Amino acid sequence: MAHLIEIRDMYKIYAIGDEPVHALDGVSLAVDDGEFLAIMGASGSGKSTMLNILGCLDTPTRGSYLLDGIEVASRTRTELARIRNQKLGFVFQSFNLLSRTTALEQVELPDLYMGRLSHSARRRRAMELLERVGLKGRESHTPAQLSGGQQQRVAIARALMNNPPVLFADEPTGNLDTKSSVEIMNIFTELSNEGITIVMVTHEDDIAAYAKRHIVMRDGHVMVDDKADGGRRKTTDEVSRLVKEALS
Repeated sequence: MAHLIEIRDMYKIYAIGDEPVHALDGVSLAVDDGEFLAIMGASGSGKSTMLNILGCLDTPTRGSYLLDGIEVASRTRTELARIRNQKLGFVFQSFNLLSRTTALEQVELPDLYMGRLSHSARRRRAMELLERVGLKGRESHTPAQLSGGQQQRVAIARALMNNPPVLFADEPTGNLDTKSSVEIMNIFTELSNEGITIVMVTHEDDIAAYAKRHIVMRDGHVMVDDKADGGRRKTTDEVSRLVKEALS
């Protein structure tokens, strides 16, 4: 069976002065449909580079990347933008909401670019998604009228607008308090249980514990991949030990 995501012998090399820096150094990885994956590691380990390439926000120096059976490593920026809009959803630490745009309009944006739905169908789906993430009655609120946790809920609803098979989350609780973080991660857990593939970057062990698979990176290499555990959720202490052993 084909993997939803598969990268083979992936390199990302930056030139810093006269020295090449290998942000990714021959990484190979496969993610199957429905997995909930956390990518961890210290600053500079390559985890953000990995997420950017998997999310078609950047291209590798060399290597192969198959997304849902499509080779995307050598695509143009225009082609990558189309793939992102059709197949991928994104949730960022900083929410990335438009300051003067209502929650309802924020969620509608991905389909405005795609143009798949009629105005009424687009509005109906956006309202359904806002209700799904617990924001019924907040449709007309702008970001300034919403808490951080509510803004992240809007971002999740927006990411789901085009029914993407994969949801990428980059430190999704980094700007949230503990209560809001738990609420956001419960939403991700529900989405995972419904079969959506989630790839999340985080440096927080308690947040990573919500995932069922953990990748720990160091110096552009995958040091640990616990997929062999069969998708068993780990406790925060178990995740902490996993990371400590990988980086020791």
